[in-house]
Amino acid sequence: MIAPSYADIFHNNCYKNGLLPIVLTENDVDKLFAAVKAFPGFRLTIDLQEQRVSTPDGAMSFHFDVEPFRKHCLLNGLDDIGLTLEHADAIRDFEAKRHAEHPWLV
Repeated sequence: MIAPSYADIFHNNCYKNGLLPIVLTENDVDKLFAAVKAFPGFRLTIDLQEQRVSTPDGAMSFHFDVEPFRKHCLLNGLDDIGLTLEHADAIRDFEAKRHAEHPWLV
């Protein structure tokens, strides 16, 4: 999705659902809408790694910002559970140590 702005809750929920809400200036969004209207079948390429929105021929190209943590999650397909599972070994080690030190805690 590309827009000049997003409400905070919607913006955050996009990332939680694996969507990339791209913020471009109103002028850049207007240019894209004009191109869509003028060229049936208009396409864009979104390069998250480079943080660029471009036409396939490179005639239009726009940089967008994304927080490094959110970029990492999107590039690696990580949701909240996936982020937790990245630390599965440390979690298992903690649980084993806790159980050994406090066996009455189940």
